[in-house]
Amino acid sequence: MKRLSLVFLAGWILSAIPFSPCDAEERGTGGHRLYEAMAAIVNGEVIFLSDVVWEACLRGCGAFPGDKPVALTLPGARDRLIMDTLVMQEQEKLELGTVDIAALQKAASRAEVLMETCPSPCAKDVSAGQVRDYAARRLLVRDFLEKRVSVFVDVNEEEVQKEITRRASRSGGSTGEIPEETVRRELFEEKAEREIRNWFDRATSKSRILLSPLEER
Repeated sequence: MKRLSLVFLAGWILSAIPFSPCDAEERGTGGHRLYEAMAAIVNGEVIFLSDVVWEACLRGCGAFPGDKPVALTLPGARDRLIMDTLVMQEQEKLELGTVDIAALQKAASRAEVLMETCPSPCAKDVSAGQVRDYAARRLLVRDFLEKRVSVFVDVNEEEVQKEITRRASRSGGSTGEIPEETVRRELFEEKAEREIRNWFDRATSKSRILLSPLEER
């Protein structure tokens, strides 16, 4: 999300301890507690570098049912994770409840299958618990955006007919050859996507988001 970078405070970092995704946990020596690198803080909530690495892997495998695999850089994966975090924080603030258990079970089971068949080497290092947590988060985010943001989107008949006329004129065909429901759905999706972008812009502008430098991998 390009506009995120306009409001972020970059260059902030608490620690930068080398780690591998399989060993990204708290360690201690001589009574001191060491932590892995922090990739961002969103309204006081820490996003660790390992979170970003796992996010890139899960998104790259298209782990959530219905999602297409997408190759992300670490900054790109962090942006996705920040957006999800903003939604989850708003979800908690409004006390909207938790994910439906049956829906979660179905999504998690499908996600596990997708990870098992994912050709990326990182997939074998992702635990079932991580896949389930990811599925739960994505379900909550999708539910919030559908019921709290895109629910207000409306496409009226005038807009549909106007778009049909425009498409027919551009293609040189007849208006009767263009399915109304297809046009209505596509207009709705365009409006919903725009409304969701606007929501994230507003949420980002009201949030305190601190970033640390990320090395490309």
